Amino acid sequence: MVTDYLQTVDWSRAQFALTAIYHWLFVPLTLGLSVLCALMETAYYRTKDPFWRRTTKFWMRLFGVNFAIGVATGLILEFEFGTNWSNYSHFVGDIFGAPLAIEGIMAFFLESTFIAVMFFGWNRVRPGFHLAATWLTAVGASLSAYWILVANAWMQYPAGTTFNLETVRNEMTSFWDVALSPVAVNKFFHTVTSSYMLAALFVVGVSAWYLLRRREQLMARRSIAVASAFGLLFALLAATTGDRSGAVIARVQPMKLAAMEALYEGQQGASLTAFGLLRPEAERRDGKGPHYFSIEIPKMLSLMSFRDADAYVAGIDDLVEGNPERGILSAQEKIERGREVIAQLARYRTALEQNDRATAAEVAALFDPATPEGREFLENNYAYFGYGYLDSPWQTVPDVTLLFYSFRVMVGAGVFFILLLALVWWLNRRGRLENRRWLLWVALWSIPLAYIASQAGWIVAEVGRQPWAIQNLLPVSVSASRIGSGSVATTFFLFLALFTVLLAAEIGILCKQIKIGPDKE
Repeated sequence: MVTDYLQTVDWSRAQFALTAIYHWLFVPLTLGLSVLCALMETAYYRTKDPFWRRTTKFWMRLFGVNFAIGVATGLILEFEFGTNWSNYSHFVGDIFGAPLAIEGIMAFFLESTFIAVMFFGWNRVRPGFHLAATWLTAVGASLSAYWILVANAWMQYPAGTTFNLETVRNEMTSFWDVALSPVAVNKFFHTVTSSYMLAALFVVGVSAWYLLRRREQLMARRSIAVASAFGLLFALLAATTGDRSGAVIARVQPMKLAAMEALYEGQQGASLTAFGLLRPEAERRDGKGPHYFSIEIPKMLSLMSFRDADAYVAGIDDLVEGNPERGILSAQEKIERGREVIAQLARYRTALEQNDRATAAEVAALFDPATPEGREFLENNYAYFGYGYLDSPWQTVPDVTLLFYSFRVMVGAGVFFILLLALVWWLNRRGRLENRRWLLWVALWSIPLAYIASQAGWIVAEVGRQPWAIQNLLPVSVSASRIGSGSVATTFFLFLALFTVLLAAEIGILCKQIKIGPDKE
């Protein structure tokens, strides 16, 4: 039974990762292209130039194809919390469900209501109302992203919560602590700015294709003018919010930061590895160091993480084995404290079954934040509750190799996009872009690179949190539903086939619509 449950956990993780990866192929373009359509329609509203109406309707058509398929994968993703992760849903559903409910009631309804006007209201409503509907669709998409990212950020940094001993569930104590936590706010801005950049690269790449084919050259040049400026602005903002993400992670998820950098031994004035080739774990344990070779920037990791070039950055060994001089508990100590919480919960259940009110009251006092002993117990023990389910301290270390390379793909691509968008904007402004065919090809092939970089960012965020479903409170290994692994495996392959068909359909429809081009008006 234990083996089957572990297989269920693995298949549930695979299914959720599959759904999330496919879903995120559609979301960034939806977020960014909705704003670009709104900007272009604003140009039409201000100038009354039919060119901008025709251009807006073309990009809006591509937006509509992407939006429709993205909704399908998003709905499946939310249902999986109930079907595959019922233990997780029971433990934190009162908190996790709140932002998702707000997203559905407020943001998604706003988005889905005005999208109908956006597509079908060109000749049925006043131009001002149609423009407002387009902007409200874009705002609704970003609001939807915000509330979903609030839920995700709470998994990374569980703020504004308390534990209810009687229900064995976490309950929200402050909605604003959840909604406005530093992780949530920064995650939203970094995700949205990078999505806007991706959409800008999509528009630039498609427009570059038209210039290569000597088609719709005016539309292509003006679309590039809008998208390259828009994309450059948000690429720079994405770099800024990404820098802020590193500082936040250093404080709330130090293991993620250490794994991203393959930093095993903590350092004062730690260097940032710009690029490196990792050794296999077996060679590293022989004392040969984590890299075959690396290019490092002295003291940059300390500066970026703590805004102090001489700050101490904890390494993986510090976090696993402990470092008393730096006030860092070992993972084994955290495991023992977590097991103490689990033992007290078992003691409470036994006391209730035996009607032992004295023992039940004694345990209840330990979980009461209003009492001194309760505050001490919750701070020193319950904060490490999830560790009690781990078997080994090294289970707290995520996949270092995957994180190390994914982070560098994300950052390296981001730097490249800034340079590319700046060059494209400058040459287009000077009227020289269409003669740089090599650059047009680079812009076109940057579209898939943007998606790879976006996926790499989510790998860093989610794989870096492992082994936790909720940081320090609930490991993935005990979050899954008690269902047969065979049923989850079957649906995994069904979803794989379905999502692949949907993705192929979208790519096919988008390519067909791009070949057709804007409507002839």
